[in-house]
Amino acid sequence: MRIFLFLLHRLGVTCLASMTDAAMGYPQALVRRIGHPVIWIGGLVGALDRHLNTTDRTLGQRRLAGYAAAGVTATLPTVIAIVMVRVIRWLLPRWLALPVTAVLASTLVAQRSLHDHVLAVAHAADEGLPAARRAVSHIVGRDPEQLDEAGVLRAATETLAENFSDGIVAPLLWMAAGGLPGAVFYKSVNTADSMIGHRTPRHEAFGCAAARLDDLVNLPASRLSAIWIILAALTLPGMRAGAALRIVWRDARAHRSPNAGWPEAAMAGALGIRLSGPRSYDGVCVAEPWVGDGTPVLRPDDLYRALALYRRACVIQTLAGLSALGLLARRPRGR
Repeated sequence: MRIFLFLLHRLGVTCLASMTDAAMGYPQALVRRIGHPVIWIGGLVGALDRHLNTTDRTLGQRRLAGYAAAGVTATLPTVIAIVMVRVIRWLLPRWLALPVTAVLASTLVAQRSLHDHVLAVAHAADEGLPAARRAVSHIVGRDPEQLDEAGVLRAATETLAENFSDGIVAPLLWMAAGGLPGAVFYKSVNTADSMIGHRTPRHEAFGCAAARLDDLVNLPASRLSAIWIILAALTLPGMRAGAALRIVWRDARAHRSPNAGWPEAAMAGALGIRLSGPRSYDGVCVAEPWVGDGTPVLRPDDLYRALALYRRACVIQTLAGLSALGLLARRPRGR
């Protein structure tokens, strides 16, 4: 009985958090006034980087310090979240504790934010290449001045696919497994990877632990995100669910990332386009394999189609969560 209520509560928090984020997002006024949980976690990662990743240490010492930093980053915010949940349950009745926890948890999901940022790129592409480059510079790390229109649109589509996995599916999956603390744990690991998990002279050793831990915690969500995209393609006219499944099977494991290739391959197959491929970082050209069989020459309409697929995948994920919640709620409680 206790385990049943435990699962019911966590699924309830997850579904409500997902719907809250989709409906409201995180208000920019709140960002300006108090910041955002990711910003707070980023402050912790930055402080650890400045104090532990110093040039007077050997590579071995910096690698060891990186493991310590990854442990602190994953543990400290999670412990704070556990304390917060217990305080909420102590102060509030159960019927009120759940929605309050869900609203807090919704700040760790990025459905609306991701959609709005990618939509801004699509609108900017309608205006012209300079505007599109400015818009995409807010969501990608590569040099936008090296991108033509097709490159800008591919970069935005890849970001949409990858962040569907690590910005939406993964935090909700960890939330379903561990409640608010589970989502905080995931977001802490993911934020650390985004800040220090790079193969640069400064972070090659120090960020190794953060990068490996992020790969591990994203493993289930990346596969699940491909499933949601394929199911979304089944429900939308003009999408290619069969091709999406085939491209995932063929290309996902060949991607430079052990996780990002799954949603990118699903989206490329569903839309009939090619993603990934050669790109430039800090003026250095990196030869990456293509994902998909279609054209790499994207147009603004392709990005709008990608956004429609993304919205449908988000809806399917929420419906799956609500269905699971309904099945649990109908379970006989006397056993």
